[in-house]
Amino acid sequence: MRIDFVFEFPRPTMPNVIYIAGYPCKPAKPLPRHLEDFMQSSSEHGVVVMSLGTLVAQLPDYVVEEIAAAFAKLPQKVVWRYKGKRPENLGNNTLLLEWLPQSDLLGHPNTKAFVAHGGTNGIQEAIYHGVPLVGLPLMYDQRENFARMTVRGAAKVLDIATLNRDIFLQALEEVLYDASYRENMQALSHVHRDTPLKPLDTAVFWVEFVMRHKGAKHLRTESYQLSLVQYYSVDVLLDMFLQLPALLTLLCSSPSFGGKVLVFPMDGSHWLQMKVLVEELHSKGHEALSTFPYCGRMQ
Repeated sequence: MRIDFVFEFPRPTMPNVIYIAGYPCKPAKPLPRHLEDFMQSSSEHGVVVMSLGTLVAQLPDYVVEEIAAAFAKLPQKVVWRYKGKRPENLGNNTLLLEWLPQSDLLGHPNTKAFVAHGGTNGIQEAIYHGVPLVGLPLMYDQRENFARMTVRGAAKVLDIATLNRDIFLQALEEVLYDASYRENMQALSHVHRDTPLKPLDTAVFWVEFVMRHKGAKHLRTESYQLSLVQYYSVDVLLDMFLQLPALLTLLCSSPSFGGKVLVFPMDGSHWLQMKVLVEELHSKGHEALSTFPYCGRMQ
């Protein structure tokens, strides 16, 4: 699975489930000359990188103008992947690109924040490089992904439907100037990288392991062999339904003697032992009611 427990909440899994989060992530490579010059021109303020993935190349014009206006108020430089019409409010500090080397930019020491849509690849690259996030989730699992990062104190998430320049600027400044966001993301990065094997090596090993051992059936749970009735415990639910009248009778009846005792009958010697107790209770005026309808009141 393309996750790990740095990103995902802890949960039990079977031995045939292997976590390989971040396997495409690699150390940053040198940037093209024009991009490196732009990154270096940011001086001590650093750079904000924005990309909404490959599925979203453009946003509504009014949203784009609000984002551009907020960026223009920052002392940081901005690298923004965007294919649409050039915003009228675009500041001199913002570089628009139709494509950008996202992982290499996130790995640059001058990068201070990443504005992202919350796709799994982008979040894993941000974790790998330790860059805090400003989230603009748009679809699919993106809001859920950002919920995990928010809980860990590594992201500030906004609603694209209510976004304006003031809200966006406030979120950017919070992530840029509140040191806890970067510290939390750096801590996640250290844990993510602290593994005996790189995620890609782990993925390759287990693929080859399954091939060597003809499907590695010994790692599969026997639940694959269960029928739908067994898997969903339909037989258990049906048995509980059949016992419901007895339970209701016990709860609703008002006998004129003693108390009421609910009995779960057992087979063989177990019932012989239980029967002694049931008979003694009955002799003292209590009512014993079986959970199985055909047994009825055992008096």
